Amino acid sequence: MNNEHLQNVISFVSQKGFIWGPEPEIYNGLSGFYTYGPLGKLLKNKVEDTIRKDFVRSEFFEVECPIVLPKKVWEASGHLGGFSDPMVECTKCESRFRIDELIGEKVPELKDKVKAEDYQKVIKKHKIMCPSCNELFKEEITQHSLMLKTTIGMGTEAYCRPETATASYLPFPRYADFFRHKLPFGVFQIGKAFRNEISPRQYLIRLREFTQAEGQLFMNPDEKKSFYKFDLISDNKLPLVPEKNQGKEFKIDEISLKQALSKKYIKSKAYGWTLNLAYDLYVNLGIPKERIRIRQHRKDEMAFYADDAWDIEVNLNSFGWQEMCGVHDRTDYDLVQHEKFSGKKLEVNDNGIKIKPHVLEIAFGTDRPVFALLDIFYEKKEEGQGKSILSLPLEICPIQAAVLPLFRKDNMPETAKLIAENLREEFSIKYDETQSIGKRYLRAAEEAIPFCVTVDYDTLKDKTVTLRDRDSEKQVRVKIDDLNETLKSLFSKTKTFDELEAKTI
Repeated sequence: MNNEHLQNVISFVSQKGFIWGPEPEIYNGLSGFYTYGPLGKLLKNKVEDTIRKDFVRSEFFEVECPIVLPKKVWEASGHLGGFSDPMVECTKCESRFRIDELIGEKVPELKDKVKAEDYQKVIKKHKIMCPSCNELFKEEITQHSLMLKTTIGMGTEAYCRPETATASYLPFPRYADFFRHKLPFGVFQIGKAFRNEISPRQYLIRLREFTQAEGQLFMNPDEKKSFYKFDLISDNKLPLVPEKNQGKEFKIDEISLKQALSKKYIKSKAYGWTLNLAYDLYVNLGIPKERIRIRQHRKDEMAFYADDAWDIEVNLNSFGWQEMCGVHDRTDYDLVQHEKFSGKKLEVNDNGIKIKPHVLEIAFGTDRPVFALLDIFYEKKEEGQGKSILSLPLEICPIQAAVLPLFRKDNMPETAKLIAENLREEFSIKYDETQSIGKRYLRAAEEAIPFCVTVDYDTLKDKTVTLRDRDSEKQVRVKIDDLNETLKSLFSKTKTFDELEAKTI
């Protein structure tokens, strides 16, 4: 863990209006709750819009289900009985911590590798002390429920959902009718979820209130091995870390899905297609491919009902490799459970043939990829002067361009405001006229704005502006009339800034 980088990122994104908290700050805050400021909310919207487009492009339909559900739902799903974390308590200050994460922080090479029965042995062997007061922990390890309880009306026991997935299964009879009992079909949901974490200390990585994005592909179990969409992506290469490669070093096998299937790394074509979709989601968010790996669940960590399970992990500057997304073949477990507890049939009737679908699920939060982008693309360029830059990929930048008058006189502000107004028809634009042009360029770079449009004296003469690139700091002159199309070509990547620079006006 790179604590210095993490603290730099937290300070930077707080100052620049991305993330504030823990909230409410004026009441000293509760850990695990954060506010997205103006730039942070714009970035989160871009992340969720990208996710939404990818799901829709893959023929998933979006739904929105209740956040609060009655006790019986969570009994059926197994959350009330088994959704908990191992907890240890300090002998002196009585602070409580999630023991597996504490071990992962103090002994990184043991992260996710210690069995529950060995927790106390590891704590003693590595002399892991309380982070709050540096004292010993109690011997007893207890289980802490992550479910956030509430009451509906005069006393109906209910719980806030700890994920969106369970709520997505419940309207299954309605799905069956809507999709005319034809499999496969997909739904997805983006919305709030809540987990009563013991002591969240990893910023946006571990929250008590967060946003989930989860998709479910309902399949005929007999068609998983012959899924027709697999052939379209079978040659795509993914950075896989099968269980056999998870020794001291996690060796990545960069192989095609076709090879992964033949090597029996993955069990079905349908699962391979789903895994590829999840990988594409992260690549399309702008996460560099070299920072992504897809790790197979070990046998000792796989859920008993899962037929296949892999996690997408991203290598962060602050936390190292972190789980970002789970892709699971949940078989018919969820539908069977809810059928049993509700007494309602959860199946499709395809031309008289009754089928209980299997579910392939992509499950992740949107807060983690937001943090990943901030963590990866934040850079302190000049230590002494404190110059920082946030080089977010073009497709995900909260604000696409800044329009800047060189001076606040000689009709430059009026001209710049008119240009900004015209550009707002198609782009997110910031207008800025305060302080020197150099400080405004720096401010724009800190806010991840990729291009600056400067109105100067030449603009008033020949109706051209200076277009400045954030990352290279190169500048070109562009006609005002061509500005809209020029920006379009840059964002669509049909033209590079170097190509613009080579072109004469």
